[in-house]
Amino acid sequence: MSAANPVVAVDGLTFTYPKSAEPAVRGMSFCVEEAEVFGFLGPSGAGKSTTQKILIGLLSGHGGAVSVWGKPPAAWKSEYYRRIGVSFELPNHYQKLTGLENLEFFASLYPGEKEDPMALLDRVGLAEHANLRVSKYSKGMQMRLVFVRALLHKPRLLFLDEPTSGMDPANARIVKEIIRELRAEGRTVFLTTHDMTTADQLCDRVAFVVDGQIAALDTPEEHKVRRSQRTVRVSYRTSTVEELQYKDFPIDTLADDDTFATLVRNRQVQAIHSQEASLEDVFIDLTGRTLQ
Repeated sequence: MSAANPVVAVDGLTFTYPKSAEPAVRGMSFCVEEAEVFGFLGPSGAGKSTTQKILIGLLSGHGGAVSVWGKPPAAWKSEYYRRIGVSFELPNHYQKLTGLENLEFFASLYPGEKEDPMALLDRVGLAEHANLRVSKYSKGMQMRLVFVRALLHKPRLLFLDEPTSGMDPANARIVKEIIRELRAEGRTVFLTTHDMTTADQLCDRVAFVVDGQIAALDTPEEHKVRRSQRTVRVSYRTSTVEELQYKDFPIDTLADDDTFATLVRNRQVQAIHSQEASLEDVFIDLTGRTLQ
């Protein structure tokens, strides 16, 4: 996937921290299109946070070229932060203020049209806690608050770092629904996460980052298909054995496989599945590490 005018364009990005012998980012190149949810995945220390900080404008002194809407982030000056929204993995609220007071304060920093803070709180199930001090919020509640805070000024580009971290499945689903709505509105999302299910459900494309470089970049489906076994597993029961049994068959010869045809015709077939890899399988294959 490529665009003539990508929202984010990174070409040959390098960065080495002072006093570090090894670069954190080594010649990274990618583009992010308008109305795309772009996943940025990789193990700790792979260079994800460094790259994101450069894109947000928190780090300077990099090599290579970085542009957002055709200009380096620094060239936008203060206008840049009116155009982007950032949701950090570690919530950073004013703990002595209420949830509503936090949103009202941050909303006051931006000119122009803004979202209604109470409507945002209601959308993520925090309306009844609007007047509770944030110091009393759970981790999941604080994550929902930092997420909607990033939406206050209606940014066109959002950087979301582990947006569903610490949330129960119901609240995580609400956040995912909002992200899908943002994409449908034409907004762009740069999503950093270790949650492979979230990446699979939301991302149009996923970049796997290993040792400061992009090891693979494609749609979730292509990532999985490329590493899938070309087999079909049939789960079935027999009249003599009540326990569920299974048998694998090669996909390429399935149409002419008499054993497969006989099994499907004569057994109580419970399920037939292709042996598709998961994004977690892809992650482990590319990084050599588990998600733990």
